[in-house]
Amino acid sequence: MKLLGFDLSTRRGTIALVNGGEILCARDWPNDRRNSAPFFAALDEIIRERGAPEAIVVGLGPGSYTGTRIAISAAIGLQATTGAALTGLSSLSGISEENEYIVIGDAKRASFFFATISGGLFATEPELLSQNEMNERISSITTIPIYTSDELRHFTAVQLRFPSARLLCQRAQRFPQNLARAPLAPIYLREPHITTPGPVQLR
Repeated sequence: MKLLGFDLSTRRGTIALVNGGEILCARDWPNDRRNSAPFFAALDEIIRERGAPEAIVVGLGPGSYTGTRIAISAAIGLQATTGAALTGLSSLSGISEENEYIVIGDAKRASFFFATISGGLFATEPELLSQNEMNERISSITTIPIYTSDELRHFTAVQLRFPSARLLCQRAQRFPQNLARAPLAPIYLREPHITTPGPVQLR
């Protein structure tokens, strides 16, 4: 079965098409979240060269809200035109092939997220920590690798690594029971902020 995976949750975009254990093609590129043209060019090239996928797995974050929404929208459109089965998986599942590792990242508002991945899934829900709390947490960890896709120079012993579409496909094939099904939505670290209109003043 041809499985197409892609992720736009970080500053490196990634897309791959696999068939069983064979990698048919894979692309990675610097991901400008204001310009999705390289993603759609890679998607178009792969489909023209290799044909439509039978299944799709898309990275759901956490990460760039804009990038993740673009990826989900593209997956929905592709499903509508090809009939491919549509699923999603946390982007953090594609960071490493290791069974257990930790991912930290910038959660904005002077906070950072801490997530433990075990078997491709969150071992617990991601935690939001301050910079001091994060330093204390990771300084006590010596046996589990720690990764980030953000520029976090103030944290030591953290390795820079980005999600891989190839790894997302592998996780989806190995653990299909863990996949999110449509309707897909980004993974939020906080409740979405919604601005509500104020009261209307009549003159």
